[in-house]
Amino acid sequence: MKPIGFWFAHLHQALESSLEKALATEALTRRHWQVLNTIDSGASVDEALSPFGELRETIADLHARGWVDTEDALTEAGRETHLRLKAKVGEFRSRATEGIGDDDYRTAVGVLERMAANLARE
Repeated sequence: MKPIGFWFAHLHQALESSLEKALATEALTRRHWQVLNTIDSGASVDEALSPFGELRETIADLHARGWVDTEDALTEAGRETHLRLKAKVGEFRSRATEGIGDDDYRTAVGVLERMAANLARE
């Protein structure tokens, strides 16, 4: 049996590349999706996505596409794009969790969360 570090790294890469492929058909990245989804939720992009670094270039690109207005809110075109992407991301998530029940998913996430918390105490 391979150790958790192997599977974590392998899964991370598979998730990243699969999502990037799904979004690439619209010349978008995961960060574009995260910003659109965060704006749609009403949360602060800077607060919610701070672990991912500076996102000003991504936000500027969304402005240039006409999807985000000067107040960093979704435009009508941005809302339409967000809905379209939400469906694609939903399909991606369904593929990633196919055959995994809700209880198993919650257990897996809980274990990873506890492991991260354990290491954060160092």
